[in-house]
Amino acid sequence: MRQQTLAMITWAMAASPALADAPDLSLPIDCLLGDTCYIQNYVDRDATRNSADFTCSGLTYDGHKGTDIGLPSLAAMHAGVDVLASANGVVTGTRNTMRDVIYTPETASQIDGRECGNGVVIRHDDGWETQYCHMMQGSITVAKGMRIERGTVLGQVGLSGLTQFPHVHISVRHNGRIIDPFDTSTRATCAQNDNVSLWQETPEYIAGGLLSAGFSQSIPAYDAIKSGTANAGEFTPLSPAIVFWGFAFGGKTGDQIQITITGPSGTIIDQTSKITKNRAQFFRAAGKKRPSAGWPVGPYTGTVRHLRDGVELGQKTTTITLN
Repeated sequence: MRQQTLAMITWAMAASPALADAPDLSLPIDCLLGDTCYIQNYVDRDATRNSADFTCSGLTYDGHKGTDIGLPSLAAMHAGVDVLASANGVVTGTRNTMRDVIYTPETASQIDGRECGNGVVIRHDDGWETQYCHMMQGSITVAKGMRIERGTVLGQVGLSGLTQFPHVHISVRHNGRIIDPFDTSTRATCAQNDNVSLWQETPEYIAGGLLSAGFSQSIPAYDAIKSGTANAGEFTPLSPAIVFWGFAFGGKTGDQIQITITGPSGTIIDQTSKITKNRAQFFRAAGKKRPSAGWPVGPYTGTVRHLRDGVELGQKTTTITLN
């Protein structure tokens, strides 16, 4: 595909999208939202240097032109998750050769003009177009000129282009202009409740929450959590420590992360920490070193909760047994 075809098109909200001929979109990924995948970022609706999604909340960043549906770990990506066509159409371009590597400032020059990474562009009726980005190298299964149907497998979720976590980015355009599929209006205030969605079944807006949680025998490295390898092996009464961790998204200043661990003898840890600045993804962990007599045998339960203004955004619980 020519670089200009897959390069992100400059932001411009459509003044009056021709909704009568707009495609009804299905999710571009074979996963269960809120379980095996989640929405990390929405279209940035703010034309200034600030950013706001269609609810005027913070699940976006300045200039973001699509919807990011992420996987909870690299392990989930390597297991293989299909990217699906959201509507019938004709493939107008593909790219399939970029490596799956986490973006860093050192790799910026290697992806300049190819920020979408491996991907597919599909033309629909009446000037509508969808673009699918950050797919796995070598996974693209369609070719330019192919006519495809909704649900056709395009390839797999990857880590190519300008990305730091495995996800598929879908952009929706009408005559070259970016359209927010969650709200096609150009309303100036979030107080209005008349947004028109392009989704067949509009996904629930989830402002943040927990992606994964688990036990380890020390504070895990962030890379291990993101890769899906942070859970420790078998615990014994001589394990050096019992730690419970939670990996979350959509953190805002003031959010609280509450971690509790209970064992055969009662509560081991009950700790609450505050998020000091907005974070797209983050983790917290709490635990205790082995007592001199060793850990009592029996079940140990860890629970992590993500709270905002007293409202629970997410909770995960795991139990292990020491024999």
